[in-house]
Amino acid sequence: MGKITSSREQLTPDPRYGSLLASKFINCLMFDGKKSVAQGVFYRAMEIVAQKVTDAEPIEIFNRAIENIKPAVEVRSKRVGGAAYQVPMQVNRNRQQSLGIRWMLQAVREKKGRATHEKLAEEIVAAYKREGAAVTKRDNVHRMADANKAFAHFAW
Repeated sequence: MGKITSSREQLTPDPRYGSLLASKFINCLMFDGKKSVAQGVFYRAMEIVAQKVTDAEPIEIFNRAIENIKPAVEVRSKRVGGAAYQVPMQVNRNRQQSLGIRWMLQAVREKKGRATHEKLAEEIVAAYKREGAAVTKRDNVHRMADANKAFAHFAW
């Protein structure tokens, strides 16, 4: 298998907010290597967020939104004696972050018919308030883990 280089080492903070998380998010948002387009979308979304929620800095709101989406536990398939069990497991920090980003972008991309920056702004504000599609996704993952607590002893 080829060496996988982590982008974490090369990740530079984004130019406007100096945030690594924002930078990572922009990279995940980007299509076809068009970073300037992705940045434009992200920063326009942040401007809308700033108008909608006035009680904090937009980057703070974004950070809180991602925090609210991150899952603490998830189920993983584990084969034990010919049966596959859904075993609840702790999620490590990096995976929490990438899942949070992935779910937010998925929620944005599933909505149709408006500019991406509008949908993104809406989803960030919703996640900040602990609602919206991405938070629902997290709650479902937590619920799954909860329902399969009986198999937790297979986690090793």
